[in-house]
Amino acid sequence: MLAAVMSATLVGLDALPVSVEVDVGPGLPSFAIVGLPDAAVQEARERVRAAIRNSRYEMPPRRTVVNLAPGDRRKEGPGLDLPIALGVLIATGQLSQEAVRGYLAIGELALDGSLRQIPGVLPVAQAGRALGARGLLVPEPNAVEAAVVEEVPVYALPTLRAVIDHLTGARRVTPTAATVPPPLPAQTSSLDLASVRAQPAARRALEIAAAGGLNVLLVGPPGVGKTMLARRLPTILPALSRVEAVEVTKIYSVAGRLPAGSGLIWQRPFRTPHHTASASAMIGGGGGPRPGEITLAHHGVLFLDELPEFRHDVLEGLRQPLEDGMVVVARVHGAVRFPARFMLVAAMNPCACGYRGDAHRTCTCTPGQVQRYLARVSGPLLDRIDLHLEVPRPPTDALLAGPPGESSLRVRDRVIAARERAAHRAARGGSIPTGPHGWRGIDTVDDGALGVLRSAAERLMLGARATERVLCVARAIADLDGSDHIRSAHVAEALQYRALDRSAGRPP
Repeated sequence: MLAAVMSATLVGLDALPVSVEVDVGPGLPSFAIVGLPDAAVQEARERVRAAIRNSRYEMPPRRTVVNLAPGDRRKEGPGLDLPIALGVLIATGQLSQEAVRGYLAIGELALDGSLRQIPGVLPVAQAGRALGARGLLVPEPNAVEAAVVEEVPVYALPTLRAVIDHLTGARRVTPTAATVPPPLPAQTSSLDLASVRAQPAARRALEIAAAGGLNVLLVGPPGVGKTMLARRLPTILPALSRVEAVEVTKIYSVAGRLPAGSGLIWQRPFRTPHHTASASAMIGGGGGPRPGEITLAHHGVLFLDELPEFRHDVLEGLRQPLEDGMVVVARVHGAVRFPARFMLVAAMNPCACGYRGDAHRTCTCTPGQVQRYLARVSGPLLDRIDLHLEVPRPPTDALLAGPPGESSLRVRDRVIAARERAAHRAARGGSIPTGPHGWRGIDTVDDGALGVLRSAAERLMLGARATERVLCVARAIADLDGSDHIRSAHVAEALQYRALDRSAGRPP
């Protein structure tokens, strides 16, 4: 007897619909799975056998063949356990095909027949919506996540027997209600920019970066507050929109980093990978492949402390994402696109010992050692970082007795106003919102500002990309200033944030 159950498998961040076809016929007892299954899918044979028996259903000793269509795409993960088990029960006459028709089933089976949480249920729910499914059959821990897609009823079930009872009408389950909270009015964090004292230039640079979605490099001796500044950047960023929250939640769901019972993620990600991270961990990879740190930081902040200590291939792998806002991971079975529109905040010392230019400590590096240290960060990567900022050691008196700075909430209000101005200008057909992914709208730059920029570009030997970055920074400054036009003062301030260009490759 032949059975078919609708399911899905992950391909990158999307779900590929899969038709699970099961045939149980005469022959020597066997259980074969075809259709390019990976090891986890192959192991479903033993899990399904035990789950069916322990759920008090029959597993006849006959020849069973499971086909996962389409057969030219690799199927991964244990999520196909539930549809395979349902197919076996239909093919052996213990469940009717009509009872399952229109449902999309997914879930991992334990040996006792209970259903376990699996990654990637949100994109599976989106696939079910596209297919017009009458409902989703998912494990209980995945219910809230799947219910984000409100157009499809989500039935959260604890065991295989509960699934059968629901399908046969013996015990119907109420669809899970979508419990989507409203966006948070402010970042719920104990960190606040008010605790940053005696660093007015650094605070101003963070505000400009937040207003324009720009990348920042902080250069200074150890202990001056570079990490403290970076950790407070998310507190002055606007809250995620619902569309952005769905994208972030989808990424964390596929990566298996969404806690059981979680719904939408409303806070912007803040990722801090260690400098020993591999290229696959940073960019994305593996057999799947799976998203890396730059994708986990999508719509958020990626903080790279001790930037020159990262491997060369890792740093050079950031160039395409910083330019395009996405990354392509190619494998034998095809290429997968991952979104990677993040704000990069990097921190580094001015030399190997860390104290070059420090008024309180003596640098022990030779000129050659300094150049070798700085050369670990390539020129093309530096060109893609909008603001290069020197962070000096603040005076002790200012740290201990100085007044606190503005709170994150007040700075955040100005950032939101600047972003809204940029969005309105873009809606009118003007220059695009500032950011590290391109520039359009040279007509918004005053003649005086163009003259300042032209003179500085020739003096500092700025390339086309670096010049474009100066314009992006100036556009963010103008938006914070409430101006639709980029003026000379805006360009002049933007040029102050190209410290490594001004020093011609030497530390500031």
